[in-house]
Amino acid sequence: MKNQLVYLNLFLTLLLATLLLVFSTPSWAAKFANQFTEFELPPQWQCNLEGAEWVCQNTNEAKKRDAIIVLAAKLKGDQDSLDQYKTYLTSPKTYTSIQGKTVTSAAKYAKMMDINGTVWVDSLHLDSEIPGFYTRYLATVKSDIGVLVTYSINQKKYQEYLQDFENLVKTLKVFRRPGGINVAPAEKNLLQNPIPPNIQQDTVFQPPAAGGADSVARAKTSDGDDLYLYLIGGAVALIAFLMWRRRR
Repeated sequence: MKNQLVYLNLFLTLLLATLLLVFSTPSWAAKFANQFTEFELPPQWQCNLEGAEWVCQNTNEAKKRDAIIVLAAKLKGDQDSLDQYKTYLTSPKTYTSIQGKTVTSAAKYAKMMDINGTVWVDSLHLDSEIPGFYTRYLATVKSDIGVLVTYSINQKKYQEYLQDFENLVKTLKVFRRPGGINVAPAEKNLLQNPIPPNIQQDTVFQPPAAGGADSVARAKTSDGDDLYLYLIGGAVALIAFLMWRRRR
C-alpha cells in the first residue's frame, strides 16, 4: 500500500506539471521576417503586406483596435541618416485628424539605441499618428536602404501591451537581402505618415489586406494536441487506479 501511495503521488505530480505546462504556455509563438528585418511578434499577432508597408495586428477581433505595428523600408536618399531621423523625431508632429481637428504630438524622447549590434534612432510620441495613442519609432539605415519600425498602443492600454513590445524591440534585427521587393523609392519620406492612410482611422483600425502569410514563421508548441490526448489518458488512468483501490 505504501508503494502504491508513492506511485500515486508521483503520478499526480507529473499530471499537475503537465497541466501547468499546457495552460501556462501561449498557444503559439511567432517570428516575423521579411527582406530587411525580423523580430518576435506578440502572441496571436500576424503581419500582412499593405502596399509598400507591412501591417501587424492581433488576430483577436476584440483586441485589434488596441495596438498596431507598421514597418517599411525605402532606398536611401539625401534625408536618410541617423542624425536626420533623430532631428525629425525630436520635434512634435502637427497634423489634421480624420475628424478635421488639428493635433500636435507630445515628443517624449528621441535617442540613439544599440539593438543587436545595429544603432537605431528610438523615439516615443503621444498623439503623433493616431489621437490617444502612443507611437514608438525605431529608424535606422542599412546598406542602401532606410528602415522604419513603429508600434502604436492605445494610451489606456499602454501598460498592458508594454512588455510584449519591449520583447519585440529586444529581438529586432535588420539586414539587407538581395532584391528590392517591398522597398519604396528613394524619393519617399520614410518618417512622414508611416501608418498607411487606410489604417489611420483615428482609433478604428481597418483589417489588413489578405496575403503575406509566407512572412510569418509560426512555431506551435510541440504537439499541443498530443499533450491534451496524453492528459486525458492520464486522467482516465488515475480514475481507474482509484477505482481499483476502492475494490481492495
